[in-house]
Amino acid sequence: MSAVDQAPPQGGGAGFQRPTTRGPEGVGGTTAGGEVSRPPGPGDVGQVGLAGEAREAPAALDESGARGRRPAFVRGLLALTSGWRVADWVAAGVLVLLLAALLVPGLLTPYDPLVADESQILAGPSAAHWFGTDYLGRDLLSRIIHGTGRTLLGSAVAVLVGLGVGTLLGTVAATLGGTVDAFISRVIDALLAIPGLLLAMVVVVSLGFGSLNAAIAVGISSVATFTRLMRSEVMTVRNLTFVEASRHIGGSPTRVLWRHIVPNSFTAVLSLAALHFGTAILWISALSFLGYGAPPPQPEWGLLVSEGRQYIATTPWLVVIPSLAIGVTVWAVNRLSHTASAGRNNV
Repeated sequence: MSAVDQAPPQGGGAGFQRPTTRGPEGVGGTTAGGEVSRPPGPGDVGQVGLAGEAREAPAALDESGARGRRPAFVRGLLALTSGWRVADWVAAGVLVLLLAALLVPGLLTPYDPLVADESQILAGPSAAHWFGTDYLGRDLLSRIIHGTGRTLLGSAVAVLVGLGVGTLLGTVAATLGGTVDAFISRVIDALLAIPGLLLAMVVVVSLGFGSLNAAIAVGISSVATFTRLMRSEVMTVRNLTFVEASRHIGGSPTRVLWRHIVPNSFTAVLSLAALHFGTAILWISALSFLGYGAPPPQPEWGLLVSEGRQYIATTPWLVVIPSLAIGVTVWAVNRLSHTASAGRNNV
């Protein structure tokens, strides 16, 4: 009997299958239609891969649907922190601790920052007082935690004053032009010629001492920087194509200004505001150190350094620890500001 089986008669049963011809090594053969079958070759890999992708498509759709169901805030937060390094997470942790000290300072320390204890005067760091005590026996950690609110809120007020006034002046100068622009520019040039901290000292002396006046003084000293940047951004954006298109389709000058020019000019100014927040912390602490901020016994970081410098030879932690609090806070703010600015530029 030959290698090829005899073909069955026509009209065979429905369950009949035509046999195939086997090769010498048991692979390949002839199909029912007379085509030669062969094992899968390299050219068939793409077809197999397509089939595998087709089978995995429902799982991918399920994952994309799960991502789509996430709140917009969560998606934005994940996108913002996707490329963070270890230093960025450390800075974020520092800001979380500062936020807790700002909102619930009483939960972080059991001591009153204003109550003195004669038995604990100038006590060193211990389990009871982690950062030691000052010259009146007050817990230094409690004074730093409770002073966080005054320092950070004062810095926020300073940034808001500089941002608001500077944005308004820069927009007016760039929009009106002519004599108004020349006058505002000359005033800004004069303010930029004066060191910021010195200008803040002059303003706070004019307004009077206190935390709020010190914050306003720091804000006024930063108006020139915000004004110069906003003017430059408005003059750049107003000549872009989409702004010209808005004018050509009938947009009024006021609508074009507040709908297109100002929002697109504000991004760089906001980045500067985030960076200036760290500078405001330094300047407010410096004014408090010099006695222009909150009066004693109110806890404020610069005032804590000023009080501790008289005992730096015997109890150096009264100066070192508040100074570290200021430095670490400024570093954390600047680190996250740079990271956020870099993330926006890469989008």
